[in-house]
Amino acid sequence: MSVGLIALLDDIAALAKVAAASLDDIAGQAAKAGAKAAGVVIDDAAVTPRYVTGFSAARELPIIGKIAVGSLKNKLLILLPAALILSLVAPQAITPLLMIGGLFLCYEGVEKVYGLVMPHAAHAHESALEATSLDAQSLEDEKVAGAIKTDFILSAEIMAITLAAVPLGSIFAQAFILAVVGLGITVLVYGGVALIVKADDLGLIMARAQTAPPTGPLLRVIGRGLVTGMPYFLKALGIVGTAAMIWVGGGIIVHGLEAYGVAGLAHLIHDAGEVAVHAVPVLASVLRWTVEAAGAGIVGIVAGLITIPVAGYIISPMWRSLKSLLPRRRRKEALADGKK
Repeated sequence: MSVGLIALLDDIAALAKVAAASLDDIAGQAAKAGAKAAGVVIDDAAVTPRYVTGFSAARELPIIGKIAVGSLKNKLLILLPAALILSLVAPQAITPLLMIGGLFLCYEGVEKVYGLVMPHAAHAHESALEATSLDAQSLEDEKVAGAIKTDFILSAEIMAITLAAVPLGSIFAQAFILAVVGLGITVLVYGGVALIVKADDLGLIMARAQTAPPTGPLLRVIGRGLVTGMPYFLKALGIVGTAAMIWVGGGIIVHGLEAYGVAGLAHLIHDAGEVAVHAVPVLASVLRWTVEAAGAGIVGIVAGLITIPVAGYIISPMWRSLKSLLPRRRRKEALADGKK
């Protein structure tokens, strides 16, 4: 009996070692997959702060919290199961869905540029798409909804990159890795965004610090620098975020077309990068990335310019028609219930 018990304990110990090794392997795979999605993570962090500009300091963290919760729901409740189901049932559908998401990013980014270049026309375009908010709460709700919608596309790209980086194996291991990456990236992005948007408040506290020299004067100088510099930093970050949406969206479209055999754009962008590298070999990697990002950005701008009139003249009227049908249907259902 004792020998059998020892053998059983040995088996349990062996299983525990295998489980521990599997967890280590999953953690390693999650780290690698998250690193591959780092480019989109940076874009996500750059895009988000612009959704809290214009609001009072007291509303900044609550808005970021709402967006973070929406982002987690996007990743864990919608995209994670959808990615697993698509990878099992219809892996060929992933590329076109990503390309649609890329078009949306191009549209969002180019619309922001359009608003800067032609503000009156952009305002008319936005008014045609949706009624203007009449109060602060409606404006906040619209901003949060817009941020979560944009986050959905960026999160879909993150999850797709993660899934592609995970080797084939147990669906439970894939699900766990996707969940770890999704949770980790959400905490990283929105934690960082919260620090960025509250840096000016921290600077104000530091600027008023009454600590004795030499710490006090140094804190006050740093604080004044934060208070003065953060508006410019946020404006620059907004520009980077808009550019990121355009080049990421353009890159998704280029890679999608390449997957379907239309590789001309991808080859052209790659060749332009190689020409730049040969011209200035000292900055090879930086120059290649810059040229290829610019190429993807040009594709994104063209795609966005095409999408704006499509959204204004086709998608928006269809959407308004659908929304107008819903109240009628509800009224009919209410009348039917009343007759009963």
